[in-house]
Amino acid sequence: MTKLREADLYPPIKAYLKRQGYDVKGEVGAADVVARRRAEAPVIVELKLGFSLALFHQGIERLAITDLVYLAIPAGGKTKALKANVKLARRVGLGVMTVRLRDGHVEVLADPGPYAPRRSKKKAARLLRAYDRLKGDPNSGGATRHGIVTGYRQDALRCARFLAVHGPSKGAIVKNWAEVPDATRIMAADHYGWFQRVSRGVYDLTEAGHQGLADYGDV
Repeated sequence: MTKLREADLYPPIKAYLKRQGYDVKGEVGAADVVARRRAEAPVIVELKLGFSLALFHQGIERLAITDLVYLAIPAGGKTKALKANVKLARRVGLGVMTVRLRDGHVEVLADPGPYAPRRSKKKAARLLRAYDRLKGDPNSGGATRHGIVTGYRQDALRCARFLAVHGPSKGAIVKNWAEVPDATRIMAADHYGWFQRVSRGVYDLTEAGHQGLADYGDV
């Protein structure tokens, strides 16, 4: 099986641009591909076998020559990573093309130009709720040795501490004394395996719960 080369991307890209009425040449100065159409600004395409910081650096450098700069990579790969890289390219004014090498199909995923992402009020509100719920700054040095501490985990720890001291208790009592408004829901959901229901509305701590308190004793 022949090893894929960046040069393999050139013929499909050239054919695609020629269909748009461009004259196309490869390896012009520092640019991989340069296309011209009458008196319009030139189009530059940088070819790579995958996204990398170096590719973004190259693309940004070419913006000093023209606003019409594309990054071209082979089609395929992880969709989530591809979407993230396309979004990054758009943020810095670069376009993105993919090349399906089995048949030479070229797809433009983004055109170069100014781009401003839409603000998400829902995401902003979610972030602020998470900030307000988190007590103190338990992740100041990065994740603890047992993982990131969330506000939800802090609430579960407060419930666990109450049960460790007082034994099986009703959710309403844990809610009031541990000052965790969602105490009953947290213990019923039992995402960490720390709680068990011993009777209607009454919860106790499991062995995993005692271990959780030991693991997160400094939180």
